[in-house]
Amino acid sequence: MLKGIPKILSPQLLKVLCEMGHGDRLVIADGNFPAESMGKDAIVIRCDGHNVPELLDAILQLFPLDSYVDKPVNLMQVVQGDPVETPIWDTYEEILSKYDSRGKDTIGYLERFAFYAQSKKAYAIIATGEKALYANIMLQKGVI
Repeated sequence: MLKGIPKILSPQLLKVLCEMGHGDRLVIADGNFPAESMGKDAIVIRCDGHNVPELLDAILQLFPLDSYVDKPVNLMQVVQGDPVETPIWDTYEEILSKYDSRGKDTIGYLERFAFYAQSKKAYAIIATGEKALYANIMLQKGVI
């Protein structure tokens, strides 16, 4: 046990966050995301039973977002014509605003297959049990 470390962050996840360098990307994936096939060249960390917002909040307590790019956070765009609502994105904006003064301005949106392509280049993918649709979020690490 360590003081000041959110309990939700496993030793494996802490190790990965520490190993990551400036510009490396981390995907926190919802339960529908093909984490294992996208993460063939990445570290895949299973966090089944946890949701994306609680992990995002814990990770951002330790993880600086890249200040040298306009959009260090990316979400998967809703496919045109898909009648899905994305209230979880409002939650992400609230969480991001707690840890980065740019708040929702840190967020970019990638078309579904562009998001998959970038995910294949990620350092790590966290597979969660999140049930919300379009809940995948990609973070680019900055410097301290």
